[in-house]
Amino acid sequence: MRFRLALTAALSALATTAAAQDLVISGGTIHTGVDGAPTAAVVVVTDGRIAFVGATEPAGVPAGHRRLDLKGATLFPGFTDGHAHLDGIGARELTLNLEGSASVAEAMDRLSAWAAANPEGPIVGRGWIETHWPEARFLTRQDLDAAAPGRIVLLGRADGHAVAVSSAALAAAGIDAATVSPEGGEILKDAGGTPTGLLVDAAETLVAGLMPRADEAQLRRTYDAGFRVYAAYGWTGLHFMSAPWKDVPLLERMAREGAAPIRVYNSVTPDGAEALFASGPRSVADGRIITRAVKFYADGALGSRGAALFEPYADRPDTTGLMQMGDEIVPVYERALRSGIQAATHAIGDRGNASVASWYATALDQVPASERPNGADVRWRIEHAQILRPSDYGDFQTLPIVASMQPSHAIGDLHFAPARLGDARLDGAYAWNSLSDLGVIVVGGSDAPVERGDPAIEFYAAVGRRDLAGFQGPDWRAGEAVDRATALKMFTLWPAWASFREDELGTIEVGKRADFTVFDLDLMTVPIADIPRAKAVYTIVDGVVVYQAAD
Repeated sequence: MRFRLALTAALSALATTAAAQDLVISGGTIHTGVDGAPTAAVVVVTDGRIAFVGATEPAGVPAGHRRLDLKGATLFPGFTDGHAHLDGIGARELTLNLEGSASVAEAMDRLSAWAAANPEGPIVGRGWIETHWPEARFLTRQDLDAAAPGRIVLLGRADGHAVAVSSAALAAAGIDAATVSPEGGEILKDAGGTPTGLLVDAAETLVAGLMPRADEAQLRRTYDAGFRVYAAYGWTGLHFMSAPWKDVPLLERMAREGAAPIRVYNSVTPDGAEALFASGPRSVADGRIITRAVKFYADGALGSRGAALFEPYADRPDTTGLMQMGDEIVPVYERALRSGIQAATHAIGDRGNASVASWYATALDQVPASERPNGADVRWRIEHAQILRPSDYGDFQTLPIVASMQPSHAIGDLHFAPARLGDARLDGAYAWNSLSDLGVIVVGGSDAPVERGDPAIEFYAAVGRRDLAGFQGPDWRAGEAVDRATALKMFTLWPAWASFREDELGTIEVGKRADFTVFDLDLMTVPIADIPRAKAVYTIVDGVVVYQAAD
C-alpha cells in the first residue's frame, strides 16, 4: 500500500515530465539491494525518481511512460566505483596504453610503434606491470632508449607509484648518479650508482615538468573519453580520487552543460584543500558533480615496495617502504573537520594504515563534535586499507573509518604479495570479510586505470578472490572473500553512504533516484567463474538511459 500511495502521488504531480525520465521497467530479475525485499519484477520511474517497486505493475501508469523490457537481463541499483581516477581512465584511451603487455619485449614493441606513429614531442604512457613478465624485472632506461632512441619517454607503472623514464628524460630533468632521492621517494640505481630509469613515489615529481601540458580542449577530450568508457561498463557514478583541483570548474561546467552522463564525487588533490575548506562542500547540476573530500597520501604501493610496513619487506629486507607524510598532517585534518570536508587518505602498508588511524584519532579528539558541521558523522576514509595488522581492525570499527578497498588488487597482487610480505602478514591482507563482519563500511572500487575498471571483474574478485584464470594459491586467505549480498552493497549502498547520499542512492526503493545498472548476466546467481563475462546492457542515471548496448 505504501508503494501504491507513493506512486499515485508521484504520477498525479509529475505526469507532464519528460518521457526520457519516465519508465516502466520489467522483463527480468530486479535486485533491489533492500534487506527483506531483495527482488522485484517491476520498477516505475517518474521524473527520474523511483515511484514504484513491486511484483506486478500497478494501475494508473500514464501511457507516456517508456516501457523498457529487460528481455531476461538483470537490473541492479546503480553500480558506483568507489575509487577511480577519471582523468587517468580517459588518458588511457588517448595515450600509449601498456596494459596487458606480457613481457618487456611486448611493452617495448608497443612503445616503438607509438614512437613511429607519433614522431614529435615526449611520449607518455602507462599500464605496464612486471609481476607476470618472464623477465621478472622493472623497465629500465636502456629498454626505453632502444625502443625510442633519443626520445623523452615517461611510462607509468600500472599502480601509478613508479615511472620508467628514458636517458633523454633523465638528462632533461637533471637526474644523474649524484642526485639524491627525495624524501618519500627513491631513484633506483644500479651497482655502479647510475640511475636505472625507475623513479618511485615522490621521485616521480622530478620529471613532472617534462609532462606535456594539456589545454582545456584536451582536458575535455580526456574527461569525455573517461565518461564514455565508464558509462559503457555500467557504472552510474564514481568517486574521483585525486581529482585535480584545477579541473573541478571544468567538470562542473560539463555537468551544467549535460556532458557528465554519470555521477562524480570528487576527492581533490591537496593543493585544493584550503580553498575547499574555505568554500565548504560544492555541488552542481542537481548533485551530478559533488566536491566534498580531499585525498592525501600516507605511503606508496606494495608492488614498487613503497607501501610502509612495520617490518622489512620479506623479499628486500633493506627497506620498510616509504611514508609520504607524518603527523604534520594533523592540523590539516582538524581544518577539514571544522569545514565539513571529508578526509580520504591513501594507505596500503600496515604502518601506513596504523599511522593514518592514529592521526585521525588525534584530529577527532582535538575538534569536538560541536565544532564540526557534520557533528559526529564525519565518514572519514582510508583508501586501499590493503595490509593491516588484525589488531588494528578495531580502529575502523570504533573511530569509525570507512575502508575503501579494491577487490581486483587482491587477484592481481596474489602473484607477488606473498613474496613481498611473507605468510604471517597475509592474515591482515585484503581483509574485506573480516572488516565487513565487524560492521565496517567497506566501499568497493577499482582504482582504474591501475586496474581495468570493469564492475563485473570487481564483483568477481570480491566473491571469488581468484585471478581471472581461477588461480588462488594455498596461502591466499580464501575466507576473506565476501558473499554476493555483501559484494552488492560494496558497489551500491556503501559507496552511497560514504558520499553522504544513502537517502538518495544505493538501493531500489521508492523516492530514491533512478540510477540502475543492467547486466546481461545475473551476478547473484550465475557460477562465480562466469561473472567476469557479464556486460552492461543499460546504464541509467536519474531515469535517463546514458548507455545502451548494441543489439
